[in-house]
Amino acid sequence: MARQTIQITDSLYQYLRETGIHEPDVLKELREETARLENAEMQIAPEQGQFMAMLVKLMNARRTLEIGVFTGYSSLSVARALPDDGKIWAFDISEEWTQIARKYWEKAGVEDKINLTIGPAAETVEEFISDDTKSSFDSAFIDADKTGYDTYYEQCLQLIRPGGLMVFDNVLRHGRVIQDDVNDDETVAIRKLNKKLYEDSRVEISMVPIADGLTLARKIG
Repeated sequence: MARQTIQITDSLYQYLRETGIHEPDVLKELREETARLENAEMQIAPEQGQFMAMLVKLMNARRTLEIGVFTGYSSLSVARALPDDGKIWAFDISEEWTQIARKYWEKAGVEDKINLTIGPAAETVEEFISDDTKSSFDSAFIDADKTGYDTYYEQCLQLIRPGGLMVFDNVLRHGRVIQDDVNDDETVAIRKLNKKLYEDSRVEISMVPIADGLTLARKIG
Protein backbone atom coordinates (compact mmCIF):
# COMPACT_ATOMS: atom_id res chain seq x y z
CA MET A 1 0.00 0.00 0.00
CA ALA A 2 1.07 3.61 -0.57
CA ARG A 3 -0.40 6.86 0.67
CA GLN A 4 1.10 8.88 -2.15
CA THR A 5 2.52 8.37 -5.61
CA ILE A 6 5.87 6.62 -5.43
CA GLN A 7 9.00 8.17 -6.87
CA ILE A 8 9.85 6.84 -10.33
CA THR A 9 13.56 6.09 -10.44
CA ASP A 10 15.38 5.41 -13.71
CA SER A 11 15.39 1.67 -13.07
CA LEU A 12 11.71 1.63 -12.12
CA TYR A 13 10.87 3.67 -15.22
CA GLN A 14 12.74 1.11 -17.32
CA TYR A 15 10.63 -1.61 -15.73
CA LEU A 16 7.51 0.40 -16.58
CA ARG A 17 8.65 0.68 -20.19
CA GLU A 18 9.38 -3.03 -20.42
CA THR A 19 6.23 -4.37 -18.76
CA GLY A 20 3.56 -1.67 -19.09
CA ILE A 21 3.88 -0.02 -22.50
CA HIS A 22 3.10 -1.50 -25.90
CA GLU A 23 4.59 0.97 -28.37
CA PRO A 24 3.80 0.11 -32.01
CA ASP A 25 6.71 0.30 -34.43
CA VAL A 26 5.32 3.35 -36.22
CA LEU A 27 5.16 5.30 -32.95
CA LYS A 28 8.64 4.15 -31.96
CA GLU A 29 10.01 5.30 -35.32
CA LEU A 30 8.34 8.69 -34.92
CA ARG A 31 9.70 9.06 -31.39
CA GLU A 32 13.21 8.19 -32.50
CA GLU A 33 13.12 10.64 -35.43
CA THR A 34 11.80 13.39 -33.17
CA ALA A 35 14.56 12.69 -30.63
CA ARG A 36 17.06 14.04 -33.16
CA LEU A 37 15.36 17.45 -33.29
CA GLU A 38 16.49 20.46 -31.28
CA ASN A 39 13.06 20.71 -29.63
CA ALA A 40 12.70 16.99 -28.95
CA GLU A 41 11.63 17.61 -25.34
CA MET A 42 8.28 18.87 -26.68
CA GLN A 43 7.24 15.32 -27.57
CA ILE A 44 5.02 13.44 -25.13
CA ALA A 45 6.24 10.25 -23.44
CA PRO A 46 5.18 6.80 -24.73
CA GLU A 47 3.26 6.03 -21.54
CA GLN A 48 1.34 9.26 -22.01
CA GLY A 49 0.39 8.37 -25.57
CA GLN A 50 -0.81 4.95 -24.44
CA PHE A 51 -2.79 6.49 -21.57
CA MET A 52 -4.51 8.97 -23.90
CA ALA A 53 -5.39 6.20 -26.35
CA MET A 54 -6.95 4.24 -23.49
CA LEU A 55 -9.02 7.27 -22.44
CA VAL A 56 -10.36 7.67 -25.98
CA LYS A 57 -11.38 4.02 -26.10
CA LEU A 58 -13.02 4.12 -22.67
CA MET A 59 -15.05 7.16 -23.71
CA ASN A 60 -15.99 5.67 -27.08
CA ALA A 61 -14.84 9.01 -28.48
CA ARG A 62 -15.35 9.79 -32.15
CA ARG A 63 -14.72 13.53 -32.42
CA THR A 64 -11.60 14.92 -30.76
CA LEU A 65 -9.55 18.11 -30.72
CA GLU A 66 -5.81 18.61 -30.42
CA ILE A 67 -4.25 22.02 -29.83
CA GLY A 68 -0.52 21.66 -30.37
CA VAL A 69 0.62 18.84 -32.66
CA PHE A 70 4.43 19.09 -32.87
CA THR A 71 5.59 15.97 -34.77
CA GLY A 72 2.37 14.09 -34.18
CA TYR A 73 3.01 11.45 -31.50
CA SER A 74 -0.12 12.31 -29.51
CA SER A 75 -2.38 12.66 -32.55
CA LEU A 76 -1.08 9.38 -33.99
CA SER A 77 -1.67 7.61 -30.67
CA VAL A 78 -5.23 8.91 -30.49
CA ALA A 79 -6.04 8.41 -34.18
CA ARG A 80 -5.04 4.75 -33.96
CA ALA A 81 -7.42 4.36 -31.00
CA LEU A 82 -10.39 6.03 -32.69
CA PRO A 83 -12.99 3.97 -34.56
CA ASP A 84 -13.02 4.00 -38.35
CA ASP A 85 -15.41 6.94 -38.40
CA GLY A 86 -13.48 8.87 -35.75
CA LYS A 87 -11.71 12.14 -36.47
CA ILE A 88 -9.25 14.58 -34.90
CA TRP A 89 -9.36 18.30 -35.61
CA ALA A 90 -5.77 19.39 -34.96
CA PHE A 91 -4.24 22.86 -34.71
CA ASP A 92 -0.58 23.84 -34.87
CA ILE A 93 1.57 26.78 -35.95
CA SER A 94 4.44 24.88 -37.61
CA GLU A 95 4.49 23.52 -41.15
CA GLU A 96 7.96 22.08 -40.54
CA TRP A 97 7.10 19.97 -37.52
CA THR A 98 3.72 18.85 -38.82
CA GLN A 99 5.29 17.65 -42.07
CA ILE A 100 6.93 14.95 -39.94
CA ALA A 101 3.55 14.25 -38.37
CA ARG A 102 1.87 13.92 -41.77
CA LYS A 103 4.50 11.40 -42.88
CA TYR A 104 3.77 9.10 -39.95
CA TRP A 105 0.01 9.60 -40.11
CA GLU A 106 0.19 8.37 -43.68
CA LYS A 107 2.51 5.52 -42.80
CA ALA A 108 0.06 4.36 -40.12
CA GLY A 109 -2.91 4.72 -42.46
CA VAL A 110 -4.73 7.27 -40.30
CA GLU A 111 -4.19 10.44 -42.34
CA ASP A 112 -7.90 10.54 -43.27
CA LYS A 113 -8.81 10.71 -39.57
CA ILE A 114 -6.86 13.94 -38.96
CA ASN A 115 -7.89 17.40 -40.15
CA LEU A 116 -4.92 19.72 -39.58
CA THR A 117 -5.15 23.52 -39.53
CA ILE A 118 -1.96 25.61 -39.53
CA GLY A 119 -1.99 29.02 -37.84
CA PRO A 120 -1.98 30.72 -34.43
CA ALA A 121 -4.12 28.37 -32.35
CA ALA A 122 -6.08 30.98 -30.42
CA GLU A 123 -7.21 32.55 -33.71
CA THR A 124 -7.84 29.39 -35.71
CA VAL A 125 -9.75 27.69 -32.89
CA GLU A 126 -11.85 30.82 -32.34
CA GLU A 127 -12.76 30.83 -36.04
CA PHE A 128 -13.64 27.14 -35.70
CA ILE A 129 -16.26 27.78 -33.01
CA SER A 130 -19.77 27.96 -34.47
CA ASP A 131 -23.30 26.76 -33.76
CA ASP A 132 -22.40 23.50 -35.52
CA THR A 133 -19.23 22.83 -33.53
CA LYS A 134 -20.30 23.90 -30.05
CA SER A 135 -20.74 21.00 -27.61
CA SER A 136 -20.00 18.49 -30.38
CA PHE A 137 -16.62 17.04 -29.37
CA ASP A 138 -15.87 14.20 -27.01
CA SER A 139 -12.38 15.22 -25.94
CA ALA A 140 -9.55 17.71 -26.38
CA PHE A 141 -5.81 17.50 -25.80
CA ILE A 142 -4.11 20.83 -25.06
CA ASP A 143 -0.33 20.91 -25.46
CA ALA A 144 0.64 24.20 -27.06
CA ASP A 145 2.08 27.50 -25.77
CA LYS A 146 1.49 27.53 -22.03
CA THR A 147 0.58 31.22 -21.92
CA GLY A 148 -2.36 30.39 -24.16
CA TYR A 149 -3.74 27.56 -22.03
CA ASP A 150 -6.42 29.66 -20.35
CA THR A 151 -7.70 30.82 -23.74
CA TYR A 152 -7.69 27.27 -25.08
CA TYR A 153 -9.53 26.08 -21.99
CA GLU A 154 -12.34 28.59 -22.45
CA GLN A 155 -12.56 27.77 -26.15
CA CYS A 156 -12.65 24.02 -25.54
CA LEU A 157 -15.35 24.45 -22.90
CA GLN A 158 -17.54 25.69 -25.73
CA LEU A 159 -16.58 22.87 -28.07
CA ILE A 160 -16.67 19.89 -25.70
CA ARG A 161 -19.98 18.17 -24.97
CA PRO A 162 -21.25 17.78 -21.40
CA GLY A 163 -19.37 14.83 -19.97
CA GLY A 164 -16.54 15.38 -22.42
CA LEU A 165 -12.91 15.45 -21.38
CA MET A 166 -10.12 18.02 -21.70
CA VAL A 167 -6.54 16.91 -21.10
CA PHE A 168 -3.85 19.48 -20.30
CA ASP A 169 -0.17 18.60 -20.63
CA ASN A 170 2.86 19.91 -18.68
CA VAL A 171 0.87 20.99 -15.63
CA LEU A 172 3.85 20.29 -13.34
CA ARG A 173 6.47 22.05 -15.49
CA HIS A 174 9.18 19.60 -14.34
CA GLY A 175 8.53 20.70 -10.77
CA ARG A 176 8.90 24.42 -11.45
CA VAL A 177 5.31 25.11 -10.43
CA ILE A 178 6.34 24.84 -6.76
CA GLN A 179 9.58 26.81 -7.05
CA ASP A 180 8.93 30.33 -5.76
CA ASP A 181 11.98 31.73 -7.54
CA VAL A 182 10.79 30.50 -10.96
CA ASN A 183 8.46 33.08 -12.51
CA ASP A 184 8.83 32.84 -16.25
CA ASP A 185 5.65 33.58 -18.22
CA GLU A 186 4.86 29.96 -19.02
CA THR A 187 5.29 28.67 -15.47
CA VAL A 188 3.19 31.53 -14.07
CA ALA A 189 0.49 30.75 -16.66
CA ILE A 190 0.41 27.08 -15.65
CA ARG A 191 0.19 27.95 -11.96
CA LYS A 192 -2.78 30.22 -12.67
CA LEU A 193 -4.47 27.58 -14.81
CA ASN A 194 -3.97 24.86 -12.20
CA LYS A 195 -5.58 27.08 -9.56
CA LYS A 196 -8.41 28.04 -11.91
CA LEU A 197 -9.19 24.42 -12.79
CA TYR A 198 -9.12 23.44 -9.12
CA GLU A 199 -11.68 26.13 -8.26
CA ASP A 200 -13.83 25.96 -11.42
CA SER A 201 -17.28 24.45 -10.79
CA ARG A 202 -17.75 23.89 -14.54
CA VAL A 203 -15.44 20.88 -14.48
CA GLU A 204 -14.36 17.90 -12.40
CA ILE A 205 -10.61 17.40 -12.39
CA SER A 206 -7.91 14.86 -11.72
CA MET A 207 -4.25 15.87 -11.88
CA VAL A 208 -2.23 12.79 -12.81
CA PRO A 209 1.57 12.63 -12.26
CA ILE A 210 2.32 10.96 -15.57
CA ALA A 211 5.23 12.30 -17.64
CA ASP A 212 5.29 16.09 -16.90
CA GLY A 213 1.82 16.03 -15.34
CA LEU A 214 -1.60 15.77 -16.96
CA THR A 215 -4.80 17.34 -15.73
CA LEU A 216 -8.02 15.67 -16.81
CA ALA A 217 -10.98 18.05 -16.74
CA ARG A 218 -14.46 16.62 -17.30
CA LYS A 219 -17.07 19.15 -18.39
CA ILE A 220 -20.13 19.22 -16.12
CA GLY A 221 -23.63 19.92 -17.43
